[in-house]
Amino acid sequence: MTAQCVSLAHGRLTQEYGNFTTLWIGHYPIVILSGFQTVKEGLINHSEELNDRPMTHFILHAFKRKGIGFANGHGWKQQRRFGIVTMRNLGLGKKGMEHQIEEEAHRLVEAFFQAKGQPLDPSVLIGNAISSLISVVSFGYRFTHEDETFQKLMETIDTLARFGVSIPHASKGDPNTTFSEDNLAQCILELFIAGTETTSSTLQWGLLLMVANPDIQERVYKEMEEVLGSFNSISYQDRKKLPYTNAVIHEVQRAKYILPVGIPRRCSKDLNMLGFHIPRKTLVVTDLNSVLLDPKHWETPKEFNPNHFLDKEGNFITREDFLPFGAGARVCLGEQMARMELFLFFTHLLRAFRFQLPEGVKELNKDPVVGLSMHPHPYKLCAIPRSSL
Repeated sequence: MTAQCVSLAHGRLTQEYGNFTTLWIGHYPIVILSGFQTVKEGLINHSEELNDRPMTHFILHAFKRKGIGFANGHGWKQQRRFGIVTMRNLGLGKKGMEHQIEEEAHRLVEAFFQAKGQPLDPSVLIGNAISSLISVVSFGYRFTHEDETFQKLMETIDTLARFGVSIPHASKGDPNTTFSEDNLAQCILELFIAGTETTSSTLQWGLLLMVANPDIQERVYKEMEEVLGSFNSISYQDRKKLPYTNAVIHEVQRAKYILPVGIPRRCSKDLNMLGFHIPRKTLVVTDLNSVLLDPKHWETPKEFNPNHFLDKEGNFITREDFLPFGAGARVCLGEQMARMELFLFFTHLLRAFRFQLPEGVKELNKDPVVGLSMHPHPYKLCAIPRSSL
């Protein structure tokens, strides 16, 4: 059963039975957790019991217990630890990585500028920029956008997202090591797919929502001008001085979350949770979308409202019910990089251009295309330069 089918069926079940429901697929039960409190109970308070991924015939054939996203036990722990250490060594969380993101943001601004205010589809330009950064993390160098290998890789990632379907020597003496060329290749593939599609789709939603809400777009621009003045560079630390802009970026992630449902988990042991018994090996799906749209926690959950992340004085507030990267031991490996990318790309674009509808177009479709991710329908916009570059 596809993610979108589970999501649609689950919506009806939740309305009738609440935030803890079971969907039967033949003889196999799938427990679905919805709403902030229920998902928090599963991902945080019972993180250890829900760390495993299901091992179906398809997953075993497709992933062969390799990589990070669909591995379990010792293999998962070793590969995830290696991924975290490697990303840190490559500069994640340091000025080196931020500088690389900022350089790519400048290239993206220049690419938009080449359109000279004429209608353009932002998806390819944004996707190329994000993938270039993942190339640096994965391979240590940046592809040119004209490179044939890079273009084929981008086409493959796009197809997978829409339709779903050097090795360290610290471990030489470890008989249980999971390091191999196949495992490394799988980790890199996962990094490319997850790191490209998610951030790219979120940025596309961000520009679409700025076109649909020109008053919010203008307020973001004015805040940056008032705070940053004549400074050309924007750093990740500037988010602390730009509360409204930071709130808008978070609200894009909340209102247009890009996954229909979370990647399924599997109970590693019998689990008693919220008065319910979940047997060992039961599949468990956490509906992060329902967390971000939970009417008990968000004032206007179905509206695009940056005030969700601002207090009465206009200060940015961090919310525990904001879980776009998941939670617990399986929290997104690239969360910090994604946060930096979203802030720096969004601010560079909004400072350089005013985005508007092409002539003759009255509105953009704000409904998602549902595949493995929920990305926008193809659209075009006009990027009007604020000044000559």
